[in-house]
Amino acid sequence: MKALTSTQYFFTRQTAFYRGKVRDVYTIADDILVIVATDRISAFDHVLPKSIPFKGQVLTEIASMFLDLTADIVPNWKLATPDPHVTVGKRCDAIPIEFVVRQYLTGHAWRVYRNGGRLLCGNVLPEGLKENDKLPEPIVTPATKAVSGHDEDISAEEILSKKLLSPKRWEALKDISLRLFQRGIEYAASKGLILVDTKYEFGLHNDEIYLIDEVHTPDSSRFFYADTYRELQEAGKPQRQLSKEFVREWLMENGFQGLEGQVMPNMPDSFVDSITQRYVELYTVMTGKAFKPRSYEHVVQEIENNINNTLINFV
Repeated sequence: MKALTSTQYFFTRQTAFYRGKVRDVYTIADDILVIVATDRISAFDHVLPKSIPFKGQVLTEIASMFLDLTADIVPNWKLATPDPHVTVGKRCDAIPIEFVVRQYLTGHAWRVYRNGGRLLCGNVLPEGLKENDKLPEPIVTPATKAVSGHDEDISAEEILSKKLLSPKRWEALKDISLRLFQRGIEYAASKGLILVDTKYEFGLHNDEIYLIDEVHTPDSSRFFYADTYRELQEAGKPQRQLSKEFVREWLMENGFQGLEGQVMPNMPDSFVDSITQRYVELYTVMTGKAFKPRSYEHVVQEIENNINNTLINFV
């Protein structure tokens, strides 16, 4: 099965191009962004050697849905989704802080806790918790957004002392993040899921806060199945979850965490297929709709045509 590994376009009035770990980003007339969500997949800040069919389509369509569902809370950058792999939107000046919101002791938070940490980005974690336990209330655990390498945890106190944000803007962004998270909790619950944690990214456009990037996708969020959460937790068993965490777990089992000297393991086709299946599963559960996979036969040309037909309306 084919996948969209990369693109290389040059659009009318294009002023910049940037290739991220999983997305190709085109800037048009310094004011419009065209983001192509490829099927590349990354973990531990490394791009894995094989792309995952339909991954970019799943992420784009879920993110588009959630941008629409949260537009009453905060404006967002999206203008159009002309293609299953593409979002066109306003170029914003990115705020260099990721707003990570957590309601369960999972992933990075659990690894900190397991190693004895009880303070996470200025939030005091209660004693006596085990992996995947629910926290007393959602907490905001910001991270500095690194251009390359690992993002680093940072507290509100550090953000303010380093003047990365003003106190007023910090409070506004924290409040928006918690409101977005509550909306995500409510929507996930309606689909039989638990929103475990997620991250939000923001930018400024004409000095107004905009929600940018993807929202509540399996790459930016973790979900548990609600119907089996309590039973598995009481039995001390791993949770059934929909997220990219199982990719990280597979890499760790095969001796890779992105550390110096470690070699990326070979990804068998069966594992690639299983990742596709997990992404499609999340799409189906989250949207309540059957997934309609795009054709990859002429995908590169089709994407270019769809983008050009849309840019006419904005440039």
